Amino acid sequence: MEVLHHPGNCAADRPCAVTIGAYDGVHTGHRLVIDRVKRVASEQGLASAVVTFDHHPAAVVRPDSAPKLLTDLEQKLELLASTGVDYALVVHFDQSRSEESAEGFVREVLIGCLDTKAVVVGHDFHFGYKRLGSVPLLQDMGAELGFDVTGLRLFSDGLGKEPVSSTRIRFLLAEGSVGEAASLLGRPHQVRGRVAHGDKRGRLLGFPTANVAVPTDIALPSDGVYAGWYQRPDGIRRPAAVSIGRRPTFYEGAERSLLEAYLLDFDDDLYDEVASVEFVAHLRSQARFESAQALVDQMARDVATTRRVLGEPQVAK
Repeated sequence: MEVLHHPGNCAADRPCAVTIGAYDGVHTGHRLVIDRVKRVASEQGLASAVVTFDHHPAAVVRPDSAPKLLTDLEQKLELLASTGVDYALVVHFDQSRSEESAEGFVREVLIGCLDTKAVVVGHDFHFGYKRLGSVPLLQDMGAELGFDVTGLRLFSDGLGKEPVSSTRIRFLLAEGSVGEAASLLGRPHQVRGRVAHGDKRGRLLGFPTANVAVPTDIALPSDGVYAGWYQRPDGIRRPAAVSIGRRPTFYEGAERSLLEAYLLDFDDDLYDEVASVEFVAHLRSQARFESAQALVDQMARDVATTRRVLGEPQVAK
């Protein structure tokens, strides 16, 4: 996949079939739309392209209520590349862009950059200033400028037969339902961050953890303990018991939740490396324990459960 940028190098080398959107999470619904784009491109002898943004539009238009992100830009581009699409065009989204008319966006980006001949979007897709752009507007402009438009119904799944959406996945994560979120994402939810120095309390308790500093704009599952995977920069994945919380046994009134990963059967320096953490299953909610020993006992049970969930061999005591 070739990554283009607007403003900057945004010219594709041949006409394109295009879809447009934030594509946060690149979930199963997104992938069905991209599959349709690729099919249209193949049928019409076009390149396939996804137009997306370097910032979620809501972070600019309504920053106080913008949703947490399922993927940062780097992750999103990696996931888009995995779909086999030919181009990803990353459009810089700022206040000026938010005030651009839908018609201006079509002429400047879809025609000017990608020589668009076909557009595939969700049937309720909206874009441009005050979200005045719509599928009917695209169809009218397509008739004028020479591109076809397909508005797809959102993909429904077996989990209540609701549309798959980034909003729904965020809701599931906020409930701790990481398994259901994974079924909609098509993979476990993953976050990334640099391993920071902590208070070393985990090592004193016999369970040294990597404190992964996840950016504040990224969506974390609800506070609790999870079975998951920790991936190092070299690509090696290790099973991990992952805690998200404010450590109520030792602290009161902590301002934000921390992510701590205990890597099974591992003892090495992880400081300052950029790690990826995947959430496979919710084990329990965050709890306050009456003593450090009670916490240690529970952590041992969490590790045993993590081994079972991930299919790792149990270690004799």
